[in-house]
Amino acid sequence: MEEARLLLDRGLEELRLPATAAQREALVGLACLVDRWSARMNLTGYRGLVEVVGGLVLGSAALVAELPELENLVDLGSGAGFPGLPAAILRPRCRVTLVEARLKRHHFQRAAIRSIGVGNAAALHGRADELDASPHAGAVAQAVARPDVALALLLPWVAPGGLAVLPGGQDPPRVGRDERVGEGHVVRYQVPCGGPVRTLWLARVVA
Repeated sequence: MEEARLLLDRGLEELRLPATAAQREALVGLACLVDRWSARMNLTGYRGLVEVVGGLVLGSAALVAELPELENLVDLGSGAGFPGLPAAILRPRCRVTLVEARLKRHHFQRAAIRSIGVGNAAALHGRADELDASPHAGAVAQAVARPDVALALLLPWVAPGGLAVLPGGQDPPRVGRDERVGEGHVVRYQVPCGGPVRTLWLARVVA
């Protein structure tokens, strides 16, 4: 546990992300829940608390650090709740909605929200293209489909002028031109503590 806490502290310092003691405890608590639940269901490929903190929590924190302040954010296909739950913890003024079609992962998200007390997060069960989409200031879809398909899923969830976000690996997502969004741009960043280089494709939805 202590190694995981030190890793989190070092990562947040590298990212220059301010976090209170309560926020840090919530992030560690989330990692503990992921590690515990992963023993009985396939939540993530990361094994052990340190890997969960270094890979999932700090990976999500690094993504959050590249986003502007948003009133609300929807995370489509959020799986175990990443990056949505760390975003809710680190940005308490941002209301975060998690959308997940797989029931077991949805149950995990609800349990995590209750256990950690993330009052600004809510979990919805269902497919993004089948639920009633509500407009958000920003939407992120991480590894849910190929980029053009993911963008099409995102757009109904983004208010005019809002931000569409598609995470990528070292190579950025290849998104074709879409008249519903402005010119996209790519941000390149690194997960702290020696983590991988990743990318984000961002574009504003046309009003």
